[in-house]
Amino acid sequence: MRNVFGNVVSFALPPRCAGCGQVVSADLLLCTSCWQSLDFLTGSGCERCGAPVASNAAICAPCLEHAPDHDGVYAVATYGELARTIALKLKHGRRIGLARLIARLLVSRIPDEPGLLIPVPAHRWRIFRRGFNQSALIARHLAALSSLPLHLDTLVRIRSTPLLRGANACDRDRIVRGAFAVAPQFRKELAGKTVFLVDDVYTSGATANACARALKRSGARRVVILCWARVLLGNAAD
Repeated sequence: MRNVFGNVVSFALPPRCAGCGQVVSADLLLCTSCWQSLDFLTGSGCERCGAPVASNAAICAPCLEHAPDHDGVYAVATYGELARTIALKLKHGRRIGLARLIARLLVSRIPDEPGLLIPVPAHRWRIFRRGFNQSALIARHLAALSSLPLHLDTLVRIRSTPLLRGANACDRDRIVRGAFAVAPQFRKELAGKTVFLVDDVYTSGATANACARALKRSGARRVVILCWARVLLGNAAD
């Protein structure tokens, strides 16, 4: 009976591409067209932030001008139309199953070193309104796929901040400065450790840097960013 019921559901509600909605063979897959449209990031890129650089350069221009507080960004893809669609469906469309799709694609980008997973925290009022923290959802699936330890409550957002949409890099840095802290009872767990900080989209780096500063002040040795998509120079993000 279970198989019959499953077949009926599959016929009536076939799995669809997470990007465009075209029927696909299984849940949480992308159709061939959407898959090919993603600009995957597979190389190491800039030694400081992971951004794509010319073959004869080791460090990108922004990092030469102002080095980030974190220790690199590992993203699945650049922030283009499809990457944006998936990020917004997860964050604002309540398509929480997409966190599992993102984790499946992101797990291979995790550097081969011991560490612990910590999601970028959302303020409690934002979680109350939205119902979830998308970064924490991605981190949960990454923990299951990678066997890395997950620490959900180590890093906290100690004050609410306005949405960063439309703000320039300087304003973003000012808005999030001092917004994060490590819960005192977890500081010993960070001592000398590499933290894999999980987020959905890396834009200017303001949030990642603010989190990295808080984590390193509490003893973390390195803070590496893991995310679904990253904005490159000249692109805009919501």
